[in-house]
Amino acid sequence: MAHWLVKSEPHTWSWQDQLGVKQEPWDGVRNFQAQKNMRAMAVGDNVLFYHSGKERAVVGLCRVAVGPYPDPDDDSGRFCLVDLSAVKSASTPATLANIKATPTLATIALVRQPRLSVMPLDADAYGIICRMSGL
Repeated sequence: MAHWLVKSEPHTWSWQDQLGVKQEPWDGVRNFQAQKNMRAMAVGDNVLFYHSGKERAVVGLCRVAVGPYPDPDDDSGRFCLVDLSAVKSASTPATLANIKATPTLATIALVRQPRLSVMPLDADAYGIICRMSGL
C-alpha cells in the first residue's frame, strides 16, 4: 500500500464536502507530476487530505476507492481521475508550520514543492503526520 497527500482549497472542495459524499472523483489536476502521481495510486491506498490556502493543514484521511481512469472532461486523453472516500477526520489538524518544524519531514514534497497538489509520502512521513493529526 502506498501513501499520498492531496491538496484542496477549502472554498473549492473542503474536507466537509468530502465527508458529505460516499466517494468523489479527484478532478481538476492538470500538473504533469501530480497526474503521474495519480496514475500510481491504487485502490486501498491511504490519502491525507490537506487544506491549502489560509488553513494549511492536514485535516483528514481518505482512501482510494477507484483507481486511475480517464477524465471524461479531457478530450485529449492525457488526464486521469481517481475516486476518494473519506475515512476519518483529524482530531488535531497537522499544520504546515508544525510539519516544517519537524526535521524528519524536511524532504517531503509538501515542504520542497509547495505548489504540487498530489504527492507521495513514504511510510515514515505518513506515520509521523498521522500521529501529529490524530489519524
